[in-house]
Amino acid sequence: MDNVDVQVLKKADEWLRTGQRAVLGTIVRTWGSAPRPVGALVAIRGDGLVVGSVSGGCIEDDLVERVRSNAAAATRPERVKYGITAEEAFRFGLPCGGTIELVLEPLGPQSQIAELLARVEGGQQTLRRLDMRTGTVTLQPGTGRDVLIATDDELISVHGPRLRLLVIGAGQLTHFVATMAVALDYTVTICDPRAEYADSWHVPGTTLVRTMPDDTVLGFKPDTNTAIVALTHDPKLDDLALIEALKSDAFYVGAIGSQRTQDKRRARLVEFEVTEAQLARLHGPVGLKNGARTPPEIAVSILAELTAAKYGYVIPRPVPVTAQQVEAGCAA
Repeated sequence: MDNVDVQVLKKADEWLRTGQRAVLGTIVRTWGSAPRPVGALVAIRGDGLVVGSVSGGCIEDDLVERVRSNAAAATRPERVKYGITAEEAFRFGLPCGGTIELVLEPLGPQSQIAELLARVEGGQQTLRRLDMRTGTVTLQPGTGRDVLIATDDELISVHGPRLRLLVIGAGQLTHFVATMAVALDYTVTICDPRAEYADSWHVPGTTLVRTMPDDTVLGFKPDTNTAIVALTHDPKLDDLALIEALKSDAFYVGAIGSQRTQDKRRARLVEFEVTEAQLARLHGPVGLKNGARTPPEIAVSILAELTAAKYGYVIPRPVPVTAQQVEAGCAA
């Protein structure tokens, strides 16, 4: 499952290879309640076919008309704004007077879309430098800390995974978690030293390692763009990973298991000099508490909680609507 940016790049590359005219749009600045983040992409073919989104659909109609009539980015990149006035905000469906600024660029051989796509699909974070005067593009490796920069002279956009996910355990649940995480633009690594699980692992776009979990976490050097989730249900493996993960800078650390399992786990981790402050960072039972029971449902709950943590949201524990509720992960 490709993430949205890869879908846009693939379609743009296809259009270019078949001789179609196409324009690429990139959000470079937002004010107020813009519906899509900076860096979001949309590609529009000369006949109006659209892939990707920069507004959820309200602005795309106007962009299509501009591209069809050659009124936008006909020969060189240009900047456009939507929602500057209250009237325009209402017209384009931007809530609360939001404003979006985009760079539109005509695509061609100078755009290096095929090379960019190859790098992104290979898991390489890449900086794309667009010369606003000539439309020429240069590509270079990213550092993991890059951000989009737009000036009158150039647009520097960041492509490829910026977030990392390390999952301990290659079981059935992990297949769903990994597939969804790839679509959410994570670089996904699976750690499982057990041959009976690792030998059957096959999720495109992920990396499998067979090293011990604690060594894997240490070698991973978790930073604030890293999430670590333990899903083996085997304390010998999960605990090893958690001891090191909770001492790291990872923005999210979670472990599968019921509340009783979590209580026992916390008691064990204290014996390995994990502090109370570090234990407080553990998301366990892992995932949002939404009654999930099947592996795909539990995977959704886990990725939803990762998304909330990434954006700094704390979601209150919901009130069950029935007496019989299952903790996420307990039925896996």
